[in-house]
Amino acid sequence: MELRQAFATQLPWAVSQVDPQGLDNPRWLLWSQDAADMLSLAGPDENALTVLSANARMAGARYHAQVYAGHQFGGYSPRLGDGRSMILGEAKDIKGQYWDIALKGAGKTPYSRHGDGRAVLRSAVREFLVSEAMFHLGIPTTRALAVVGSDTQVWRESLETGAITVRLARSHIRFGHFEYVTYCGRNRGRLKQLVDFTINQYFPHLSCNDAGYRVWFAEVVKRTAVMIAHWQAAGFAHGVMNTDNMSILGDSFDFGPFSFQDTYREHFICNHSDPEGRYAFDRQPGIALWNLQRLAQALSPVIPSDDLVAGLDSYQQTLVEQYLTLMRHKMGLPAGEEVEDLALVSGLMKLLEDNALDYTNSMRMFAHLHPGKGHFALRDECRNKAAFDDWFKLYEKRLDQVADIELWQQQRQAANPKYILRNYLAQEAIEAAQNGDNQPLENLYQVLRNPFDEQSDMAHYACRPPHWGDGLTCSCSS
Repeated sequence: MELRQAFATQLPWAVSQVDPQGLDNPRWLLWSQDAADMLSLAGPDENALTVLSANARMAGARYHAQVYAGHQFGGYSPRLGDGRSMILGEAKDIKGQYWDIALKGAGKTPYSRHGDGRAVLRSAVREFLVSEAMFHLGIPTTRALAVVGSDTQVWRESLETGAITVRLARSHIRFGHFEYVTYCGRNRGRLKQLVDFTINQYFPHLSCNDAGYRVWFAEVVKRTAVMIAHWQAAGFAHGVMNTDNMSILGDSFDFGPFSFQDTYREHFICNHSDPEGRYAFDRQPGIALWNLQRLAQALSPVIPSDDLVAGLDSYQQTLVEQYLTLMRHKMGLPAGEEVEDLALVSGLMKLLEDNALDYTNSMRMFAHLHPGKGHFALRDECRNKAAFDDWFKLYEKRLDQVADIELWQQQRQAANPKYILRNYLAQEAIEAAQNGDNQPLENLYQVLRNPFDEQSDMAHYACRPPHWGDGLTCSCSS
């Protein structure tokens, strides 16, 4: 594999060279052949295991960590950086697109602060599973190639074993990179250099001038709004939407205490390190805009304020349009009045919450609805039948005449997954792997590769969680 080193060579002031620290007795826990095929890699072999466990350097790699800043839970941290991740370089995929290859959990960097630079099995596995699950759901995201387990001892709340996630990202540039240059370096030249690099590498259709900067920022706003719309439509809560976890490309990034909704709760908090709910599910759209405002402030030395304001003003419209497009497809609605359809979607969400219904399973029921027949299985799940009937009358009025019922149902099936990465399933598979049994991990991963298919022999993966697993939350160390 040939690696390009564009970021490290063109922005040397933004990186520090690092030495990887290998794992003891490394072994494969998970491998994404989908991602491997994308990079024209063979299956997992001993040579790959040695390199990806950080026990040998990859030929042509330049191991480095990036420095950046960020607003964390609303407070500004002036110097963060890759504390447990190191980038080897950029590999070209079969379509000619470059992907950063990073080892997450390969030891200390200059930005580890008081940490050990390691990742534990549970966090490495969760990042792999959610990255690949979101990719197969069609949500903009970074990806994962593999998880390497080990006998390396790592202390968190208790003694655990270390692991490495091999992350693939179209870029690791975050909002926090721009904040760092503006507020720490206070170097307008470097800020312009970073903006120009970002445009040249990832927005090559734009020019590095005032007009190009204006359009570039507007595109960043749009991509972020599209990503958030996908999260809300899928019932996904990220949990830690700090500006250093926001990708400049609008990809879902840096997964910690994430969760897909089980029983639907508008104000669902998936991070038990966030008791005030700053990053609750219903607050994600507003937080994304707040983060974009912080990015705009950081860019103000090189982009006029009027252009930044114009870009930010497009966020709400893009978010609503994308969210409604996704929800109309999930519900089988034709294009219509925005206000009316938002009310219809909101009414459905209220039904789900008031009746304590499972989000994914409820939405999947649209794939079995026969429009015009007057009965919807979702009604059987509702305690308040009268409220459902009132909503359903409005819903039926919005439906076009359906000529091909089978096609309509197939379209709803293609929009509403049967299988998502439920936290309780991840927890059960992780516990099995910690006890030496990797098969549950592999089974779960294979199910998530085809989330819209029925997979009748895997139907138990679509069940609502047991009481202990409903709305299971995690901490930032997850």
